[in-house]
Amino acid sequence: MKSNPVIQATIDFTSGAIGGTACVLTGQPFDTIKVKMQTFPNLYKGFIDCCLKTYSQVGFGGFYRGTSPALMAYVAENAALFMTYGFCQQFVRNVAGLDRHTKLSDLQSATAGSLASTFAALVLCPTELVKCRLQAMYEMELSGKIAKSHSTVWTMVKTIFRKEGLMGFYHGFSSTLLQEVPGYFFFFGGYELSRSFFASGTPKDELGPVYLMISGGFAGVCLWIVVYPVDCIKSRIQVLSMSGKQAGFIRTLLSIVRNEGAATLYSGMKATMIRAVPANAMLILAYEYSRKMMMSQFEAE
Repeated sequence: MKSNPVIQATIDFTSGAIGGTACVLTGQPFDTIKVKMQTFPNLYKGFIDCCLKTYSQVGFGGFYRGTSPALMAYVAENAALFMTYGFCQQFVRNVAGLDRHTKLSDLQSATAGSLASTFAALVLCPTELVKCRLQAMYEMELSGKIAKSHSTVWTMVKTIFRKEGLMGFYHGFSSTLLQEVPGYFFFFGGYELSRSFFASGTPKDELGPVYLMISGGFAGVCLWIVVYPVDCIKSRIQVLSMSGKQAGFIRTLLSIVRNEGAATLYSGMKATMIRAVPANAMLILAYEYSRKMMMSQFEAE
């Protein structure tokens, strides 16, 4: 089993998809609030105000707008991320002159995760674009930036393709890369450091579910603390491009800082921090246990 890279990649891909599903189902309402506050910070006084207004405006279902593309986004991202993570781990071993079965250090694992995120960004950007636009649809209509419409995932995809072409799905791609590459360095680095701390010299693979969930939550916090301002800019670019506004990363950054203040880059961070712990705890728990289960089944055959 260990010598079969195809089976290993398939297991990593499937486990990543299962983990991504668990992550979305746990954290979607908080992600919706995050996107709304990032894109229209002046409409809301804070996290609670945004929650109450969202409920009064569009009901409980409003918190789950964009769930379908979110599932596609995070399932695709995590499937690609964890599958390529295995290959990138091997690449790091080759560069470091290590045997293929040698355990990587926490720093080396972080580097492998950062490299893997470049591949994940390719599948994340289009689905994240659709998700963000659906989540901020009410505010875009309210502000008069777009006409009122009843948009579904499929109509949104058709509209983007018809008006902007295939490359329209990659608005904010540079921001996505700027977010993913350093973000997953700290995600995998934080995860491995946390596991090392709890293992205290014993094998990390033997940690129980509670320690895995704590490590996953810590990894999520590490990621978002580092990349949150970049994510804010990405959301702004992807949502406002719906009204025909085309702006790059630097231009959007300068516009936000000059017109709204640097603090705006952290709009919605409370929702993100609240979401990061349970969502990433479930991501890691689902990934690790599904991976172990599939590996044991293949090894038994």
